[in-house]
Formats: sequence, C-alpha cells, structure tokens
Amino acid sequence: MQIHERPEMLSVLNELEVARLHIAQQHTRAYWSIGIGVACVFAGYAFGFPEIGLAFLIIGVLAGMVIFGLVSKETSQYKLDFKYNVIGAALKQFGEDLRIEPDSGISERDFIDSYLFSQKPDRYKTEDLVYGKLDKTQIHFAEVHAEYKTTNGKQTNWHTIFKGIVFCADFNKRFNGLTIVRPKGFSIGIGKWISKNVLGNKRIVELENVDFDKMFITESGDQVEARYILTPSMMEKLLELNQYANSPISVSFVWSNVYIAFPLNHNYFEAPIFKSLLNADVLEKDLNILRLMRHVVEELDLNTRIWTKQ
Repeated sequence: MQIHERPEMLSVLNELEVARLHIAQQHTRAYWSIGIGVACVFAGYAFGFPEIGLAFLIIGVLAGMVIFGLVSKETSQYKLDFKYNVIGAALKQFGEDLRIEPDSGISERDFIDSYLFSQKPDRYKTEDLVYGKLDKTQIHFAEVHAEYKTTNGKQTNWHTIFKGIVFCADFNKRFNGLTIVRPKGFSIGIGKWISKNVLGNKRIVELENVDFDKMFITESGDQVEARYILTPSMMEKLLELNQYANSPISVSFVWSNVYIAFPLNHNYFEAPIFKSLLNADVLEKDLNILRLMRHVVEELDLNTRIWTKQ
C-alpha cells in the first residue's frame, strides 16, 4: 500500500499540505518582489533613469529578504515535520525498527575509519541519519558532503572529497584485514600511508571476474580473506549495485562492518515547496533511495548470517 493510501497518513499529509501552500505563497511573493526589482533596473537603464531602477532593485531585494525571513521559522518546522512524520512513516514499509534523525548523520570519525576516502575533510557536513535494523542486519546511513581546502596566498579553495550517501551495515564477521574496493582511476588512490601501513605490501588482489576488474581495483591486507569475501556472487552483486549510483561506488570491509559510498548529486528527504504533498509521485525519489538501501542488504546477502563473529 502506498503511503498516500494509508488512512492514518491522510490527516498528516493534509495538515502539512496546508503549511506548504502558505509557505509556497510567501516564497512566490518574495521571488516576485526580487524579480520586479531586477526588471526595474533594466527599465531604468533603458529609459535613462538608472538611479531610479537601482533604487527599486534595492527595495525589491530587501522586501524579498524580509518575506523569506518572516516565513523561515515556519519553513524549517515544515521541513522537519516532513522528515519525522512522512519519511519516518515511509521507513516503516522497509523495517519497523528504522528511524530517521534529520539533525544527525555519519560521524566524521566513522567517515575516516571507513578507509574509503583519500583525504581527511577540512569541512564536513552530514544530515538525515537513518538507522535501525533491516531484518537481522543493523544498518545506518546518511547524506555526507566532505571537502578539503587548498590555499594559494590569501585565496582559499574548497574541493569535494565526497558528496552522496555513506552506508554502513554489520557484516556479522570480524575481518582479519582491511579490504577495499574502489573505482579504477581514483585520482589520488587510497593514500600512501594506508597502502604501506594498513594494507601491507601485497595489497592488489587479482580476481576472476573480468567486468569487476575493469571497473574496480581491489586492495587487501589479507589476500585469502579478500577472496573469501569477494565471491563470484558478491562481485556480481556489487556490479549491480554500482548501476544505481551517479558514479562508481566504493566499498570497504573493515572490522565487522561493510561501508559503501554512493556518490549522488541531489539531496533526499527534503520537503517540496512548490509541489503538492498529495501527489503520489512527490515521494518517489525518497522511496527509491530507501529501496536502494534495502537492496544493499539483500544483494550483499547480509541477512543469511553465514559467517559468525569471532
């Protein structure tokens, strides 16, 4: 049953829709105010009164900012209610134990300890933590935007390390070594320190799946364990999962967890302003990402519990 068809959700959606309509109306007024100000600038230059046009632009922009400011608190509450009440309800379709915490995320320590990224972030933002159990598997994932900076004299430039979803699941097996699967052509690699001090000297794992080896490079500190993890079935499943991301995924098997980085270029779980909540398609992107997370667990066969923790 679609979330829009559930009787207990109708009152929630209708209440949020009233709030959305008011916010959309105020935002429209703000945009019109700014737009009219911009139009006045062009008109002023066209008719030889640039100062008057500029004055109207300032008035229009200030009026728009005031309108946005007056409705900002209401907008924030609407977005928060959407995540807790609508996305939270949608999560129940995938697992009764799943929860969302909009203001929480993947910790920076967790991000670093995944060994998926070549640089430590200088600026780190994360939100929309989803956590709980899918069947017997403990999972958590969140949106992450991590950046590092370079300086050239007084100029500071920011560069994206990763933008997308970082997913972590309990693999129910404590690994002896670290195994990393990353896209071929990864610009900086996993880093000399990791390669030398964590993975060891014999780190490149030669695998039998030609398509997998064309897409990924596999490194491990334990060659036998890496082949035990990356069975022919597992490699096929990772190739299938890779089709869902905007660019190639990265995977690490460390401690007793599997980490997967899904590069994505847009935010999920965000309440629409100019699209009705009563439209069944409005949640499609959000539901797709939830299906993808469930697909991760199913495809990696995490619930079969073949291995046991030592």
